[in-house]
Amino acid sequence: MSASSTDRMSREEKRAGISLAAVFALRMLGLFLILPVFSLYAKELPSGHDVALVGVALGAYGLTQACLQIAYGAASDRFGRKPVIVFGLLLFVAGSFVAAFAGDIYVVIAGRVLQGAGAISAAVTALAADLTREQHLTKVMAMIGSSIGMVFAVSMVGAPLLYVSIGMAGIFVLTGVLAMLAIFVVLSVVPAAPAVPRQPAWQSFVEVLSHRQLLRLNFGVFALHLMLTAMWVLLPAELVSTGGLPVAEHWKVYLPALLISFVIMVPAIVFAERFARLKLVFNAAIVILLAVQAGFGLFAGGLYSLAFWLMLFFVAFNILEATQPSLISRIAPPHAKGAALGVYNTTQALGLFLGGVFGGVLAKYSGSGAVWLGGAMLTVVWLMLGLTMSMPPLRSRQVTA
Repeated sequence: MSASSTDRMSREEKRAGISLAAVFALRMLGLFLILPVFSLYAKELPSGHDVALVGVALGAYGLTQACLQIAYGAASDRFGRKPVIVFGLLLFVAGSFVAAFAGDIYVVIAGRVLQGAGAISAAVTALAADLTREQHLTKVMAMIGSSIGMVFAVSMVGAPLLYVSIGMAGIFVLTGVLAMLAIFVVLSVVPAAPAVPRQPAWQSFVEVLSHRQLLRLNFGVFALHLMLTAMWVLLPAELVSTGGLPVAEHWKVYLPALLISFVIMVPAIVFAERFARLKLVFNAAIVILLAVQAGFGLFAGGLYSLAFWLMLFFVAFNILEATQPSLISRIAPPHAKGAALGVYNTTQALGLFLGGVFGGVLAKYSGSGAVWLGGAMLTVVWLMLGLTMSMPPLRSRQVTA
């Protein structure tokens, strides 16, 4: 491959990035569609008025994801990426249909647990790393991250309309159908994965947990998603109370904030890759995140202020969502890449789960300011780790066009 061609993504890399982003999007769209309407649906079920059980039903998915990501990542190192991804999607389909035909909240919880058991994120991101040269890996991760952000925006708009037209059971069925479509994409569209060195999963696991650079990134994704979930404990109510925006119109804030953040994020990623300034962009995003915590806690007071800080949050979030999996893939030994991404996705899921718990507890007993203060303190620790982090050099590898 000529030197000039290494500056451009090959057709196979573009195909891998687009198709794997589609797999993530098809799976996440169904999950996001549930969030804005599930608490309304739960009231129609026996025991559905128990807020604790509703919370368990929503959080059960993340909890089982956290428990199984490492196993799936290591299994993909051992048995191959695609078989593990398809197996996980089949479990996700089964859980969707269990939840669709549930007669009470407990069966819905069982379905959500089964959905979460299809913990394929580590295997999918490992496959993306297998199919992409390192100088283009952050771009592929940005494709995946952007697709998730876009389906989140679509779900915020579409969920209430779908709930009215097909009901919660219909949304769960749609979730299962979308996952089946994702299986088709994996088997028919995603390029074949190259062979990678294998070694016993336990050895990979121990190696990953003792790797200081990987541990820094694991802390980062934990902190990022803890702050994400804690923010959503507070923000919807703030948009209603201080922003004066009815719940049905919150998408008018979410959608522009996401779109503007993508416009800012893309040049930042291109700059980081083209001029080898990934560490600068990475830490700048953490600084933005720190400013957001301070902004929400001290300066947010009205619709436009809330929208501004939310937009900045999405800028930082999208940059970090794209760069961190890329760094994990570059730093991890080739034979332990799936295990490393498994640990990474486990800490991500734990952050999502614990962010809701701690965000709610702090807001209840100490007020919203304590939530933003806690997020700021966590961000300061993360920034210290980021500033002392060693960025890996690019190691180009051949990919046929």
